[in-house]
Amino acid sequence: MAAEADIEEGAPAKKGIPKLFIIIGAAAIVVLLGGAGLFFFLSSSAPVEDAAAAASGDHSGVATAGHTFIFNLPPMIVNLNAEEGQKEAFMKLTVALEVANEETMLEIQPSMAKVVDAFQVYLRELRRSDLEGSAGVYRLKEELLRRVNVAIYPSRVESILFKEILVQ
Repeated sequence: MAAEADIEEGAPAKKGIPKLFIIIGAAAIVVLLGGAGLFFFLSSSAPVEDAAAAASGDHSGVATAGHTFIFNLPPMIVNLNAEEGQKEAFMKLTVALEVANEETMLEIQPSMAKVVDAFQVYLRELRRSDLEGSAGVYRLKEELLRRVNVAIYPSRVESILFKEILVQ
């Protein structure tokens, strides 16, 4: 009888050890898979070029983004058109132009005064309510893109990038 009691008491101890090994093994596999996934995720992203190296040459305000070039315009501060019963509002806007290649960028540089003028004329007619919500900002972006492409025709800007929009 004593032998049977020893076997029964020893049996739970033997079952507990394999469960512990299974839990530790499963945790180690989860950690290894998580580390491998993180490694592949971080190593698969393309390396980011240094902005100073991308803006090399004598093109001030120019940087490359992938296969496009970014041309930074100076910040613009304009009075918005006042609505009845509301006080005067101001808008500070910093915009960058995205062009397809360096040749296009060099072609549009002499026309930047026309671009800034077209932007200023349009922005002064805006009201604060025209800029409300994401739809207002989208309309602003599309209208500025249309105006810049008219001002620099036959060259073409791919996209308008907002760096800063501040309405007070």
